[in-house]
Amino acid sequence: MLKGFKDFLLRGNVVELAVAVVIGAAFTAVVTSFTDSFLRPLIGLVAGGGRSGGSLEVDGQVFAWGDFLNALITFGLTAAVVYFAVVLPMKLVLERRRHGEEPGPVARRRWSC
Repeated sequence: MLKGFKDFLLRGNVVELAVAVVIGAAFTAVVTSFTDSFLRPLIGLVAGGGRSGGSLEVDGQVFAWGDFLNALITFGLTAAVVYFAVVLPMKLVLERRRHGEEPGPVARRRWSC
């Protein structure tokens, strides 16, 4: 039973997925920091500046549309980088393999423990 679990963990896919999650979380933190540090103040200046820039108050209810716009821009930037840095290059590699321009992956060697 433990051997099967060890084989599952060391397959490669699980490790690659864990690395992808960590890198994705770090990248999202960088993009969020960028939008919080640069875009949120810019949205506040465009919306009238001050502490309440990017928000609207109606009958005592505050609508923070600047925060929503900031989150929307963060999502757009993250999606664009993932598409252009991961999806598009993988699509090109798969097309080259299909046309025979690039060799397929080499079979992995299994290590005995």
